[in-house]
Amino acid sequence: MRTLFVLFKTELTLALREFSGVLFGMIMPLGIMMLLGILYNNKPAFEGADYTMMQQAFPAVMTIGICATGLMSIPLTIAGYREKKILKRFKVTPTSPAVLIGAQFLSNLVTALISSLIVCASAVLVFDYSFRGSLFPFITSYFLVLASIYSIGILIASLSPNMKTANILCSIAYFPMLFLSGATIPYEIMPAGLQKVSSLMPMSQGIILLKGISLDIPVFSPVKPVIILALTALICTAVSVRIFRWE
Repeated sequence: MRTLFVLFKTELTLALREFSGVLFGMIMPLGIMMLLGILYNNKPAFEGADYTMMQQAFPAVMTIGICATGLMSIPLTIAGYREKKILKRFKVTPTSPAVLIGAQFLSNLVTALISSLIVCASAVLVFDYSFRGSLFPFITSYFLVLASIYSIGILIASLSPNMKTANILCSIAYFPMLFLSGATIPYEIMPAGLQKVSSLMPMSQGIILLKGISLDIPVFSPVKPVIILALTALICTAVSVRIFRWE
């Protein structure tokens, strides 16, 4: 436990010093929240809707920080350590793959939470956002989405022998989930064909889950998104620990 705590503090310090992580994990979600607020503010989500575009977009924007930290920061950091032989040095210490992955998970979790709090504060203070659903299920679902997306990032990290491979795999995972899942471009305005493709992504299912809970939609069923997200987290994490290589 002490080893995990020491690694966590070190990784968190390094993560907060990295400008790209702060840019994509914190500044970018805030920028998108402000842009959507300026464009839509209190306009109804659609004709006859009893909730606004801001209320519809809010849970999706909260996932941008998860996407950036989980699909970019985690795999690139671990792959970079492997390429620079840092992991090889860890191998002769009491550190296990589970501890190393856990430290990365926790440090990026803090960054994602800061990002979400910034988005929440801007929505409430600047655009008078009001939450319609139940808070506890929403928070629980947020952490389920985070665990699912982070598990994909950890899998990429375990598969990548070097930074070049990690960059390719990160790009393949990150950009489709960022732009096609509904995190930046609202899922509801996408063409029907694109919505079908988008629905295959765990991030899309996470956004659907968070929207359904935050908007308190009566006909919404969380069963399918929860099963998909939970299975993704369990399978990717188990495979990652199994195939993890120090060098």
